[in-house]
Amino acid sequence: MSTSENQIRDLLTAYERSLNTSDADLAASCYAANGIFMPTTLPTVTGADMADGYRRIFEAISLNVTFTIDELAVTSDHTAYALTRSNGTQTVLATGDESAESNREMFLFQRTDTGDWKIARYMFNKPA
Repeated sequence: MSTSENQIRDLLTAYERSLNTSDADLAASCYAANGIFMPTTLPTVTGADMADGYRRIFEAISLNVTFTIDELAVTSDHTAYALTRSNGTQTVLATGDESAESNREMFLFQRTDTGDWKIARYMFNKPA
């Protein structure tokens, strides 16, 4: 496994941790400055609005999910992608209702000027 693949796996682990701890700042730090988050049924969030977008989500729900990487490809010195699945639970904070949570995800990554890999684009949907 290449150094870039290891760095991206570490980034996905940090992102998973941000979701499971409702840490909006950690979630936002996983993105490139021009990153785009395209959640199902919610507005797209971009760049400087990333932490606030995650705060709004974490004010409504709590997650306990685990990511599985199905495919990870470093396509150049500056770009990579991953196809993942996540499974776990979601709790609606207003009611305490807990339900199964599973998604299919697509991440596009870019290497920043500092040499770090960050999420450039992220979207997900429910499996059929």
